[in-house]
Amino acid sequence: MRTVRGKVVLITGAARGIGAGVAKRLAQQGAKVALVGLEPDELKRVAADCGPDAAFWEADVTSWDALEKTVDEVVAHFGGIDVLVANAGIAATGFARSIDRAAFERVIEVDLLGVWRTTRVCLPHLIDRRGYALLVSSAAAIMHIPGNAAYSAAKAGVEAFANSLRAEVKHLGMDVGVAHPTWIATDMVNSADKHPVFGAMRASAPGLAGKTYPLSVAVDLISEGIAKRSRAIHVPGWVGAIKLIRALLPRLVELSTRSLIPAADKAAVEDIAKRGSQEASIVGPGARADLDAAQKRA
Repeated sequence: MRTVRGKVVLITGAARGIGAGVAKRLAQQGAKVALVGLEPDELKRVAADCGPDAAFWEADVTSWDALEKTVDEVVAHFGGIDVLVANAGIAATGFARSIDRAAFERVIEVDLLGVWRTTRVCLPHLIDRRGYALLVSSAAAIMHIPGNAAYSAAKAGVEAFANSLRAEVKHLGMDVGVAHPTWIATDMVNSADKHPVFGAMRASAPGLAGKTYPLSVAVDLISEGIAKRSRAIHVPGWVGAIKLIRALLPRLVELSTRSLIPAADKAAVEDIAKRGSQEASIVGPGARADLDAAQKRA
C-alpha cells in the first residue's frame, strides 16, 4: 500500500488518545476516516479536525448488532473498507483478589472480544479490497505487571488472535498487523498514574518500564506502520527487543516488584473500602463512558 491516500480507514476507540491521533494523521495524509466510539461529542470534534472526508458513528464494540449496523453504514457511506484499526480499549486496575469482578471482566469483553467482533464484522469488506487490519495490543501483552492482570490478559489475547488471523487470510491478499504501545500520554494512562495505589507503584518502576512517551510517538509509528502494512508495530522500538527475552520477564517482574506488593495489596483493600470496588478499579474516561453505556443498556 505504502500510502493511505484515498483509502477508507475504520478506527475504533477514535474519540480519544491513540485512535483520535491516528485518525487525524491519516486524514492529513488523504485517508477517508470512519470514526467509531462511545463518546459522540468527542467523536464529533475529532471528525471536525479530520476534515470533510471523515464521519463518525457511536457504537459499542462488544455488540454484534451495533457493529453490523455501523459497518453497513460505513460501507454505504464510503463504498468499502480498506483498513481497520481495532483500537478500542479500556483499563481497570487492581489485584485479582480484590478488584471489582465486573470491571475485570469488562476489560476482557472490550479489549479482546471487542477486537474479535470488530474484526469479524469487517473481514468480508477487508478481504474484498485486499486490505489491512491493525489490531492494537500493548507492551502489556509482553510484560505482565501486578495490578494489570485483566489488561495484560486481554492484550496478550489480541496479539495471539492477530498472529493466527494473519496466517488464515494471507492467501486472500489481506494483511494483519499488531501494535504494541507502551505507556503513552493518553487520558487512560494519565488517569492510571493518578490512581492512589497503582499510580505510586508505576512511579517506582525502574528505567524504561516507568517512562511515559508523548502521544506523537505512537501516532508517528502507528501511522507509518499502517501505510507499510506492517506485521508488528512497536511503540517505541525497544518494545520489540523485549520480545527476545519474553520467557524471562515474568521472573524479572516478580523479583523487581515483590518489595512493593505487600503495602500495595493492603492499600488496595483500603481504597476499595473507602471508594467502593467499582470506583477503585475503573481507569480513565473511556472506561467511564463504557460504564455509562452499560448502565443505559441495563
